[in-house]
Amino acid sequence: MTRRSRLLIALLVLLAPALLMSACGGKKRGPAVATGSGSSTGSESGTEQPVDGGPDIRSVDPDSAAGRDFPISDPSGEGGPLEDIHFQYDQADLTDQARAILERNAQWINAHPAAKVRVEGHCDERGTVEYNLALGERRAQSTREYLVSLGVAADRLATVSYGKERPLDTGASESSHARNRRAHFAVSR
Repeated sequence: MTRRSRLLIALLVLLAPALLMSACGGKKRGPAVATGSGSSTGSESGTEQPVDGGPDIRSVDPDSAAGRDFPISDPSGEGGPLEDIHFQYDQADLTDQARAILERNAQWINAHPAAKVRVEGHCDERGTVEYNLALGERRAQSTREYLVSLGVAADRLATVSYGKERPLDTGASESSHARNRRAHFAVSR
């Protein structure tokens, strides 16, 4: 093979991706997603193209796409889309497990911009009402501060302490006490 032939082959190898892109128009099509109002999707040029059904095609509700389709907490304060975190006895420090849960909760909150969250601090039945209200407030505040450090807007988070006034489990065992030492998340719009 002559030197000129090798140079020509090397040049073709280097230019092949650019030549292919220009031959194909250089534009990638976005994924096919059907909207709730019809069975077509827009492309970059703004024209509508029909979407064939298939296992990977699903309708997108406009509220879902905007992050507004989420369950809110019921009036009793229980339930909702966010997972509670738990604390050690007489502590407001976050455990590693609590931090992992809060990271998932922060992702959910950030994905739902219309959501407002009230962080509720709870305690077990031991201690005075005043002491537990203060401890519940410290728990709610440490939870809120960590969520803010994860990128959740501070104005979307409120805190309240219920101390020992709203137990999740009315038993007197250590497992009952552990279930009550928590931060709960009440979600609203």
